Amino acid sequence: MRLVSTKGMAMRFLTTGFIALWTVASLVHAPVAHAQSGLPQHTIDYKAVAQRIVDQLQLEPGEKVLSVAQPGMFEDFVPHFRYAVMQAGAIDMGVIDILDPPYPIDWDQDVIRSGFSESRDAYVKMLEDIDASVMMPGANPTLPAYKALQILLQEKAGPRRTIHFHWTDAYSPSGNVTGLTGVNVLPGFPPPPMQVIDAVYQKAILETDLVALDEHQDRFIAAMRDADIRITSPAGTDIRFRAEGRDIIQQNGDASAKRMRKGAPFLDREVEIPGGVIRVAPLESTVQGQVVYPYSAWNEHSVTNATITYTNGKITGVTADVGEEHVQAELDAAPESAKYFREFGLGFNPLLSPEVTPGWVAYYGYGKGVVRLGIGNNGELGGAVSGRFFRWRDLLLDCTITLDGEVWLKDGTFVQ
Repeated sequence: MRLVSTKGMAMRFLTTGFIALWTVASLVHAPVAHAQSGLPQHTIDYKAVAQRIVDQLQLEPGEKVLSVAQPGMFEDFVPHFRYAVMQAGAIDMGVIDILDPPYPIDWDQDVIRSGFSESRDAYVKMLEDIDASVMMPGANPTLPAYKALQILLQEKAGPRRTIHFHWTDAYSPSGNVTGLTGVNVLPGFPPPPMQVIDAVYQKAILETDLVALDEHQDRFIAAMRDADIRITSPAGTDIRFRAEGRDIIQQNGDASAKRMRKGAPFLDREVEIPGGVIRVAPLESTVQGQVVYPYSAWNEHSVTNATITYTNGKITGVTADVGEEHVQAELDAAPESAKYFREFGLGFNPLLSPEVTPGWVAYYGYGKGVVRLGIGNNGELGGAVSGRFFRWRDLLLDCTITLDGEVWLKDGTFVQ
């Protein structure tokens, strides 16, 4: 049975003005462009991908499994996934289709907002017994069904979890205006062909050594837990902070009910496929220094060498070589409560590393050695920063990270 939402409205426009626009890659160097000849076929092994996701869910007999999908995207994946769920002894609960944006210009936004709110509340009641769900490409947390499942993750806990795997779609404005969900293109390079993106993401899903990934992340987390963390870059980033007792989100691919029963934080319950990143909202009062983004986008304009200075976690200085007014305009529009450091993220997946994707950065910075530094609301990470504004996709490739003075990452390459 395929359930179709009549009020499942993706409220992308509701985010305008308080969530920062997807950024141009905030990167510090441009490697050699990827070769354009001999492109792999535009073919995805949906059966293998579906089986891998079911394997990572480690479904238990009788668990109820649901999918949330955007019509027209990954449709060939759906039957393979549903069959694999049944093979595992779990219960296939079908698919909820989102209402695919963009919407007709004559639709009343108030009607859509009302529909969004009512659908979300109804879905919370309707989906309470769902044990595992898959958010397929095109689904995002602004959608009623997706948001309802997030609310249940936060409020009901237990073995409940979701799989969130992103992809790309060059043929419709899914995810962002370029259609390249999660891809940051380096300055001076063209967007990568879909065939290349498909091949990279599929390989990362099917071939990532999850045991090795988990072990590397564990060692870094153990070292950083009580350490003074310092991040520097040749462009001038020099920022220090401590994690203290904050949750450290570990995307290691483990989507099992067993893990969830151990009391995993909310974002650990929303398991990313492919995995690779760790994330933490540092104790705000410990954040000191500056972050320099050589190339980034602010207030819909390109900016060069944007420099954000933090004192006790709060933004206390803004400069830029080109476009300082655009940085200031975006931050001026944010509430005072959100003008703080948001999070530190570090990628560990070698199959998503910049060496694998010259000219672009894959999958939200989950690749080995990629650093992500954010601004604004970090409540979902367990932080204390509130307010309706955040940026989380500013990426740096050549950082050095020390933990209590011991080097772990040197110029974007792990040394431990």
